[in-house]
Amino acid sequence: MTHQRSLHKFSTSELNNGQHIPIAGFGTYLISVEKAATLVYDALDAGYRHIDTAIAYKNQREVAQGVARFLQDHPNVQRKDIWFTTKIANENQGYENTQKAVQQISDDTKEFIDYVDLILIHSPKTSTKERLGTYKALQEYVLEPNNGVLSVKSIGVSNYGIAHLEELFHWEGFKVKPVINQLELHPWLPRVGLREYLDKHEILAEAYSPLTRGRRLDDPELLELSQRYNLSPAEILLKWSYLQGFIVLVKTESPKRAKDNLDLLPDSKGSDGGDGMLGLNSEILKVLDKPESKVVLTWGGIDPTLYKDE
Repeated sequence: MTHQRSLHKFSTSELNNGQHIPIAGFGTYLISVEKAATLVYDALDAGYRHIDTAIAYKNQREVAQGVARFLQDHPNVQRKDIWFTTKIANENQGYENTQKAVQQISDDTKEFIDYVDLILIHSPKTSTKERLGTYKALQEYVLEPNNGVLSVKSIGVSNYGIAHLEELFHWEGFKVKPVINQLELHPWLPRVGLREYLDKHEILAEAYSPLTRGRRLDDPELLELSQRYNLSPAEILLKWSYLQGFIVLVKTESPKRAKDNLDLLPDSKGSDGGDGMLGLNSEILKVLDKPESKVVLTWGGIDPTLYKDE
């Protein structure tokens, strides 16, 4: 039996605020300023419509520049068709620091794009005061779109566990629900309990490092499935992520690999004129079903969702 999901390269998921985010994202972590604009342009040219950067990546200006160049060369594509995410670094957390960070985002991007779709808190690894101060500032930009600094459509979090979200939800100043929790997610770190919590609160899970940063591509079980079904390990892992319902964030400096990663999604129309179908058979899904696995391959192997204030 094949498990399928109806989607295509330009599919979007609806967020809890009514915005729609493209399910296939292109990440820019560790991409140098010299390469960022060109690689973003190439990713958009390949068909990506969701670009992810961060203050900590030190390339958000060049990433925005790549978006602007693509829009200039492709008048049939509008700014609203491209999703732009950035993040507030740990050292920028706290109410006043976050205001300065948003001003920095504005300074880096306003020459190229007129708004930011999503700002995330990069991680919870600060303190209650700093986390809530950051969220307070971000809420204000969403609630006051004509704030004179930066138009921000949505806000969310990254690497938050249930305890961090509970802290936010029980804060007396809480007004704007996070739309996304961006997390390390793959078969060896499925985070079943956290995902159930996110579903309950209508927060989408976005998967970073869905290809395990290459560290599980030679897994014996995965290689056996790859050979048996004539699918690459990367194709299996990405299809697994899409079938979970994740927003999927891939990162590569190879334009060909970026295109290949996107091309595993069906084209916008199937043979019947409807959406194409993406699927994996039940044996593959059974082998990759590891609900108790907790293998963290980022953050030095220490799970940030379990962070407790010192």
